[in-house]
Amino acid sequence: MLDLTVPNPANDFHSRHIGLVLDSYRELLGMPLLAPLPGQSLGEAAFNAEFVLLSHTADADPLFNYGNRQALALFEFEWSELVGLPSRFSAEPVNRAERERLLAQVSGRGYIDDYSGVRIAKSGKRFLIEHAVVWNVYDRWRRYYGQAACFSDWRLLP
Repeated sequence: MLDLTVPNPANDFHSRHIGLVLDSYRELLGMPLLAPLPGQSLGEAAFNAEFVLLSHTADADPLFNYGNRQALALFEFEWSELVGLPSRFSAEPVNRAERERLLAQVSGRGYIDDYSGVRIAKSGKRFLIEHAVVWNVYDRWRRYYGQAACFSDWRLLP
């Protein structure tokens, strides 16, 4: 389900969704992705994290269903523009086949922790992401829910 409300204290920064994303990360990689500060929910910690955190649905043509503050800034989207956007649009057309191979590899293995690739912002700016982790997200019944990605290393390309 796509929640078009911007993460904020009233919706606990989408903590339910973030719980699935972070629980799946911990289960698959054997360590937590982040720890909230005292008095901070996981949702707030994830939304305000210094790294990029994105997720998309399990649809045949996956749609973004989350992007933290850092992701929104890097990809140059408002929440309402990102949520519901097919995630394939984060890559240039020439790079989409490579992106599809990545997602298939993650589906089969559960995660990868060394992804690098070129992505594109709304303005057309291109950037290289490096050392990204991409993982499957499962709901509490272990049903496939989608995929998520996080990364801290990127650089703008000419």
